[in-house]
Amino acid sequence: MRAFASIVVLFHVVAWSGAVPVHAAYPEKPIRLVVSFSPGGTSDILARTLGTGLHAALGQPIVVDNRPGASGNIGTELVARAQPDGYTLLVGLMNTHVVNQALIRKMPFDGVKDFTPIALIAYVITTMVINPSVPAGNVKELIAYAKANPGKLAYASAGNGSSTHLNAAIFAKLAGIDMLHVPYKGGAPAVLATVSGQTQVLFTAATQTLSHARAGRLKLLGITRKERVEMLPDVPAIAEALPGYEALVWFGAFGPAGMPKALTQKLNAEINRAMNAPEVKKRMGAIGVEVANKTPAEFAAILRKDAAYWPKVVRELNIKPD
Repeated sequence: MRAFASIVVLFHVVAWSGAVPVHAAYPEKPIRLVVSFSPGGTSDILARTLGTGLHAALGQPIVVDNRPGASGNIGTELVARAQPDGYTLLVGLMNTHVVNQALIRKMPFDGVKDFTPIALIAYVITTMVINPSVPAGNVKELIAYAKANPGKLAYASAGNGSSTHLNAAIFAKLAGIDMLHVPYKGGAPAVLATVSGQTQVLFTAATQTLSHARAGRLKLLGITRKERVEMLPDVPAIAEALPGYEALVWFGAFGPAGMPKALTQKLNAEINRAMNAPEVKKRMGAIGVEVANKTPAEFAAILRKDAAYWPKVVRELNIKPD
């Protein structure tokens, strides 16, 4: 009878701990790393950088699988529905996990509940740039010009509800200015529109603007962080001219919900080690990417906080999807 009771207890422990065991030899086959956007974007750059480091550390191929569409929902849903065995992972970002929930009525997944947060990969430094034809040399001068010429300035975005849209809309509201929003189908067309002068203002990742700013095709006014960053020490934070303004864009590694804790911790350690290698940090810093180093619990806390914050912002600004 005592032996039977022990078996029953063991059965309950195994059932409670989840159906996916952590094999000591993990990984035993290639790992698929899903990117919910087209090749060449920030998510793709981070995924391929991470893939190189994980391949070296884990000894298995890391296959980057680009699945763009539906504002990032197609690739993200694919991972949400995968087995939580560590062989299908996602490079996700703030928009796919917290902003889309407020913009899209019938979401195919819950950005928090349907995923295991593994590691915060990086914060991408977001820049505020203008076309050189705009007569402003800093943020204060731009605000003054916009107030004197309401509706004359147009800002580009990668689409309604994108971080490029949200960051500019928040700026306009805090500054009390009126700018025309011109959405494009992606970040690259928005950059080209601002370079050509079709639009005059853009808030987007430094990965897309620094080369143009260095060549004089765009004028770099500030970054959306609360304070200046080490990699761009001469570029002021917008908050220096507009107190209270801050807009962060993060990218992280996720797995499906229910991944075993030991597996999550193993992947977290390897991702942090790969991204924080000196040569990787230097290369990322050159394109405006600030590598992170957080535990799964710390990343989960950031996810929950933003999932509560950004939907409120979307509603207050009355932003609608395309």
